Amino acid sequence: MKTNNLRIYNHPILNKLKIKGWVKIKVDGKIIKAKKGEMIIAALMANDIKINRFTIKKNKPRGLFCAIGQCTDCVMVVNGRPNVRTCITPVENGMVIEKQHGVGRVDRK
Repeated sequence: MKTNNLRIYNHPILNKLKIKGWVKIKVDGKIIKAKKGEMIIAALMANDIKINRFTIKKNKPRGLFCAIGQCTDCVMVVNGRPNVRTCITPVENGMVIEKQHGVGRVDRK
């Protein structure tokens, strides 16, 4: 099974990964490549980014948990909007994503 930065390109059951192209997103100030159409969390995991948010009371790190949009462990601030579930939100070219602290804040520009 061939992998690169935690992304699986050739899976024994799912076969070869079909890549429709790449986009660039900015995560906490760093530009990373993401596979067009994949969920934000998949792009983060493929680039070894495992912390999405910090809890409000104890500032504890959280990351991927359910991967189906039912919990809130993967929420991040996406394009200035807090509480975006990254496991069910596809990447878009030029997205700006930031780790969320507590309940997040709305960027009102």
